[in-house]
Amino acid sequence: VELVESGGGLVQPGGSLKLSCATSGFTFHYADMNWYRQAPGKERELVAYDASTGGSTKYADSVKGRFTIFRDNTKSTVYLQMNNLKPEDTAVYYCNAYHITRGNFWGQGTQVTVSS
Repeated sequence: VELVESGGGLVQPGGSLKLSCATSGFTFHYADMNWYRQAPGKERELVAYDASTGGSTKYADSVKGRFTIFRDNTKSTVYLQMNNLKPEDTAVYYCNAYHITRGNFWGQGTQVTVSS
């Protein structure tokens, strides 16, 4: 099983980034896909969730209206579109997959820094 994040970087406040998480080794459309983040000195937190069954997404209150999670089952990839970024969004962002029979898997993380 492999989850590989990309798309992180340095962006100014108010800017946008699109994170990607390419997966392999499990049946992607059977997995709930999540994005977490962890800022220095803080616990890892759930940012966005996308259900395997489709049509159900959830977001942390701090990102509602700014972030969008979506997936492409044909590419086994999940995305996180982040708009109107704020300095407090600075963190390492992790892709997570929960597969009903295979278990829980994590990517290596991608750094997002929001700073002027």
